[in-house]
Amino acid sequence: MKKLVMLVMLALSVMMCSVQKEEKNDSKAAEGQLPKKVVIGLDDTFAPMGFKNEKGELVGFDIDLARYVAKKLNMEVEFKPINWDSKIMDLNSGNIDLIWNGLTITPERAQQTEMSKPYLANSQVVITRVDSNIKSKADLKGKVVGVQTQSSGEEKVKKLGEDKAFKEFKGYAQYDQAFLDLDAKRIDAIVIDEAFARYIKKIKEDQSKKPLYVILDENYGKEEMAVAAKKGNKVLIDAINKGIDEAKASGEYNKISSKWFK
Repeated sequence: MKKLVMLVMLALSVMMCSVQKEEKNDSKAAEGQLPKKVVIGLDDTFAPMGFKNEKGELVGFDIDLARYVAKKLNMEVEFKPINWDSKIMDLNSGNIDLIWNGLTITPERAQQTEMSKPYLANSQVVITRVDSNIKSKADLKGKVVGVQTQSSGEEKVKKLGEDKAFKEFKGYAQYDQAFLDLDAKRIDAIVIDEAFARYIKKIKEDQSKKPLYVILDENYGKEEMAVAAKKGNKVLIDAINKGIDEAKASGEYNKISSKWFK
């Protein structure tokens, strides 16, 4: 009984700390002040936006850009891997302060969060094996197609109703798991962010020294990426917009872009 009481008290203590952190950040936002530290949530397998390299270090386009902006704003930054399918919940609960990891702008996300101006263009493409007979989206009929759960790619395909023609529309927590199944021929194609698809294609083909994948000419439409904060936190988002504008004006944005998008 004593142990149960202690566990309950510990749980309440953790909850209170979380609430206090959230209230503190909300209070600063209300006062027009920036926090001294921001926690950025990300999928740490999403190359080239934010991922772990062979040394286990977090690297990528968004990592470099976020660090530059945080430095300009005199803020400390911490990157926190999260489950991508619960990203909005993590943001609204105060577990993280920002989502900055190739987040596509959608009407739903714009309603649920405070979003920055677009900072990068993207598309949802279809990638398949080089030996595949899939040449167009119509050829996906009767095929097993992979996608990341709660991604904009999944959302777009389902809104169009095209998944109904697939044999299966298989969701993955992370895209690297989908590529393992694609390579093993357990799935036939992946609907995926173009930036990630082209990066993985180049890296794997450079390593194997032969063609492995084909990205279809047809895609699921153009889109734009943004940074998201908790709804109402315009102070932080306005500061991030300013920081990204400064990165573009100084040439740092192009420098970071050329490093990751070749």
